[in-house]
Amino acid sequence: MHLAIAGSVATDHLQVFSGKFSDSLVPDQLDKLSVSFLVEDLDVRRGGCAANIAFGLAALGLRPTLVASVGRDFADQGYQQWLEDAGVDCSRVHVSPDKHTALCTITTDDAHAQIVTFYAGAMADARTIDVLELGDFDLVLIGPDDPEAMNRHTAACRKAGVPFAADPSQQLAWADGDLIRELVDGAAYLFSNDYESALIQTKTGWSEEEVQAHVGTRVVTRGKDGVTVYPSDGAPIEVAAIPDVDAVDPTGVGDSFRGGFLAGVAAGLDLERSAQIGCTIAASVVETTGTQEYTLTREAFLDRLGSAYGDDARAEVSAALDLA
Repeated sequence: MHLAIAGSVATDHLQVFSGKFSDSLVPDQLDKLSVSFLVEDLDVRRGGCAANIAFGLAALGLRPTLVASVGRDFADQGYQQWLEDAGVDCSRVHVSPDKHTALCTITTDDAHAQIVTFYAGAMADARTIDVLELGDFDLVLIGPDDPEAMNRHTAACRKAGVPFAADPSQQLAWADGDLIRELVDGAAYLFSNDYESALIQTKTGWSEEEVQAHVGTRVVTRGKDGVTVYPSDGAPIEVAAIPDVDAVDPTGVGDSFRGGFLAGVAAGLDLERSAQIGCTIAASVVETTGTQEYTLTREAFLDRLGSAYGDDARAEVSAALDLA
């Protein structure tokens, strides 16, 4: 299966705040919010939702095509070579002549709550990309990106009958109901976490059942409580998170889950196995600082998956995925 992953590529500035953001918030004064947090650490890492998902797919033996707009610094700083060495096809990436690659600043507190600011930069040029001119894709994931680009990619896939996965995530906060309905309607897969799932319903005015009626499979991640997969028909599938995880940094965990889930789908595995792969790779990410700093080895990955989900799961995933 040829997968295209469309969305953001960014440099992540990861900061740690020793304390809880909530301790500095006064509920009835939020309209006058003015706070400053003294951070204790700074890590500059490679990131961006599309790049993170593509990296996860490549770590599991696939070769996804990255569809994104970046600045010239993407190559100059070695990010392009990093992804290509990992197994990601970067040949379709658009390079902006006058803008920097997007920059994401993420501050995480002791409760793993996060405050994120995002400079779009070259990402704004993604609206010039015609995703279906770049190749014959079996599935296009449309992740957080320039809003016009997300809308254009979605409309192109819908019109051409190309299956797509909707993953609006971070863009839900500002998007209105009309745009969200456009991004979701007709998706073969809809990814969200539990908060984003509620936000989709609130902003679209659709009930949970109505959201389900507009998509194929709905996938809702729930952090340490695992994931629920809602097929187009049949009962929901509950998959527990990997136990005994030594959580270090939650950044990029949802992206890695999506990569793992899509790797299972591409390999022809069922929804439960695909979610189990997603949860297993997500555990590796949360145990490292940065979104692409983990390393998967075949036996260690399969052993961890098998320990959590059983010998049958291990055997099926082992036969389906071409891990190094």
